[in-house]
Amino acid sequence: MRIRPALSADAIGELLDQLGYPQDSPAVRIQTWLDDPACAVYVADDGEVQGVIAVQLCRFFERDGAWGRITALVVSDAVRGQGVGSRLVAAAEAFAADHGCVRMEVTSADRRVAAHKFYQGRGYTDQAGKSSRFLRELPASQ
Repeated sequence: MRIRPALSADAIGELLDQLGYPQDSPAVRIQTWLDDPACAVYVADDGEVQGVIAVQLCRFFERDGAWGRITALVVSDAVRGQGVGSRLVAAAEAFAADHGCVRMEVTSADRRVAAHKFYQGRGYTDQAGKSSRFLRELPASQ
């Protein structure tokens, strides 16, 4: 299995659906990310796509530098637990480091206990209780 940059033609819709995010047009979404130099998408490919990760570069405002943010990671049920996720995370971290990032961030829903263990096993620190996340939906612009 190789890890490579995603192509807009890659079939990632089913993977995102496994994560709970059904897709209408994942090719358009991938192309949008590919067109943005602050973003990258990688896939695990063994003849068919078995995993996908999306990473975004974010600049600090309060100091110099940047951090990378994993915005999506999903590995096919068929190959989960075989190191695919670790290899995808390594690709995302390499992209971020190559662009000067000094930190990585990932958020994960509270119900995804296995994902939390996965990230902690790779050196990510649980920030629950140390910071909060606030969200607000914005009305569509006209």
